[in-house]
Amino acid sequence: MAGMLKKAWDEVVKPMVQRPARVQVAAVCYKGTGTDRKVLVITSRETKRWILPKGWPIDGLEANAAAAQEAWEEAGVKAAAITPEPIGSYDYEKRMDGGGVVSCATQVYAVEVDHLEDNFPEANERTRKWVYPVEAAEMVEEPGLQALLKNF
Repeated sequence: MAGMLKKAWDEVVKPMVQRPARVQVAAVCYKGTGTDRKVLVITSRETKRWILPKGWPIDGLEANAAAAQEAWEEAGVKAAAITPEPIGSYDYEKRMDGGGVVSCATQVYAVEVDHLEDNFPEANERTRKWVYPVEAAEMVEEPGLQALLKNF
């Protein structure tokens, strides 16, 4: 009986009451090619876990440009090139300032880094680190992002 109730919850009730995932944009910032390619990971402001620069879409900007803007604000990235379409996506649960949790579907754009600035909006709030994609995959928590980085 418990199995039937769980199935009913998962397949019928939960989809009717659950809010749709909110969309975010992220930048996998990279330098180098082939086996020399490295990606930039940064720490989140509050928990200090390793993440990619990401944020909410920005009115008036295409999604890839918004991802590049987040890379600038959060990591000091000056972009050389940005993919016009996402290279992949991943889902995660975001903790909001008020303590609530929302589901986020995050579109990831590849951003080739021209150079990094030392003075950028969130410089005093984050740490950044260049690592190989496989190492980055081991550093982040989200399974979908781990898979994306392993294949980058």
